[in-house]
Amino acid sequence: MLDFSALVGKTLTKCWNDGDEVHFVVSNDEGYKLYHEQDCCESVYVESVDGDLDDLLGTPILQAEEVSSVNDNDGCQPIDGYDDSFTWTFYNLATIKGYVTIRFYGTSNGYYSESVYFTRT
Repeated sequence: MLDFSALVGKTLTKCWNDGDEVHFVVSNDEGYKLYHEQDCCESVYVESVDGDLDDLLGTPILQAEEVSSVNDNDGCQPIDGYDDSFTWTFYNLATIKGYVTIRFYGTSNGYYSESVYFTRT
């Protein structure tokens, strides 16, 4: 697993969201992805993308940060109002062309991971 800030300084040539994973390809054809390996009694998915992923292409990434909020920390609320355990994970990216925030939402019975992983592919 890599630190998400590894994207800083890299130039993306492709970026797409398939609902469960977000994929990145950089100028030297290295691939990266944000994902969660699903287990029983949990669900982690891309809840939304704010901004245009195309704004991340063709110019160096200036900011790549991960911020998480677990079970009402920082004022975040569960989507359906009664999840036993939930985690919001925000991935903030910026280039000179714009900003994008990718929001993952994870929920479980409290005994399973709701973490999102960032790895090379």
